[in-house]
Amino acid sequence: MKKGLVVYKLYRALSYGVSPLIRLHLRWRRFLGLEHPHRWPERLGHPSQPRRPGPLLWFHAVSLGEGMIAIPVIKHCIRKMPHLNVLLTITTMSAFEVLSKSLPSEIILQFSPVDTPTSIHSFLDYWKPNAIVLMESELWPNLIMDASRNGITLALLNARMSEKSFKYWSGSVLLPLISLMLSKFSLIVPLSTEQGIRLQLLQAPPYIINFSGDLKYVIEDFGVNERGRNNIENLRVQLTEKQVWMASSIHRGEEEIILGVHFALMQQQPNILTIIVPRHLQQGREIARKLEKEGQNVILRSQCEKFKPGTNIYVVDTLGELRQLYTLTPIAVIGGSLLPGLSGHNISEAAAAGCAVLTGCHVGHFSHMVLEMQRSNPLSVLQVSGKPELEKALLELFTNATLLEERGRASKEVFCSLSCGIVEKTWSLLNFHIFGRFSAEESKSLRL
Repeated sequence: MKKGLVVYKLYRALSYGVSPLIRLHLRWRRFLGLEHPHRWPERLGHPSQPRRPGPLLWFHAVSLGEGMIAIPVIKHCIRKMPHLNVLLTITTMSAFEVLSKSLPSEIILQFSPVDTPTSIHSFLDYWKPNAIVLMESELWPNLIMDASRNGITLALLNARMSEKSFKYWSGSVLLPLISLMLSKFSLIVPLSTEQGIRLQLLQAPPYIINFSGDLKYVIEDFGVNERGRNNIENLRVQLTEKQVWMASSIHRGEEEIILGVHFALMQQQPNILTIIVPRHLQQGREIARKLEKEGQNVILRSQCEKFKPGTNIYVVDTLGELRQLYTLTPIAVIGGSLLPGLSGHNISEAAAAGCAVLTGCHVGHFSHMVLEMQRSNPLSVLQVSGKPELEKALLELFTNATLLEERGRASKEVFCSLSCGIVEKTWSLLNFHIFGRFSAEESKSLRL
């Protein structure tokens, strides 16, 4: 612990010293459109909304995905404790754009503070949270140590650590620091047994580690308004006569594989329609422009055009619709997994829609989800090693209706089985380890 404190003091001094540079960096990101034009000071710990009276629980996520896995838990907490104030912080603009339009009014949304001493102090001093729930891998030294110093209870939900991060923290210099940080938590809920072992190897106290299941299984249908739903239904009608498959969360480089497979399938199944959902919006527009230059008949979702004769590629460049889009297709190929160096994406949303689910071999920490689903039913997820296997698998699904139906049914049944009770188990752990530490007066006000 002494060595951990020494390393932390060095980190704190360094983060304090570079604070002016971080402020300049945020201004530059604002200029590039990567930070909110008006609310970027929130990243320095300056609030833009009032702090309501009463106990406050702070959920901290980064991206849209992490924010979305927190929502079901937050809603359950509010149902159980109606007077609980909930603050949700995010970092990315994409998360803000979706969540700011869709969150219940009782949830306060802010951008998260950068991990400098001044920003963290300003943030904690204003919001005065009674407890902090960090999502997945948000382990920031100043945040954790300052929260602990102020007597704020800490929890880490859906905890995970990539192999690269694990090696990084396991080094002789940083191991004492991560050990010190993990000792400040009252509850850690890893998303898998493997992740729990990694955290124990980093010297997390075993008695604070508990399991409730992967919260990625319980992401809700979120972020699509009535107009969006009507648009999806109109799209469904237009796709009635097509053989549809969808490639989602596609990273740069993977579009070449997907388009290669698409053109190969077109030779044998001319009625094919491929929906491509890139990981980033700009990437989708770039793909559409390139295809148009090549003379392909492609539609970009943001343009809301109707299908024309000969249209066989549909590129999605909108946010927050993925779960709805899965309902349009019987086959879903989950990207971020087809090239070395990538680490997969959530396959459970496609399974929830009853799609036949395919993914590549480079799935990172999602390997536990793939294996868990395959153990439940081998038909629920199919992994392919590259373009030839993907092409062969898709052709087999398009020409074998029985197999397509079996795979879709298997994925949905496995999803329903694995997602059952996760939120309730998570609530029980929070209630025992976190809310149980609130003062008697605070607990009474929450349950009035």
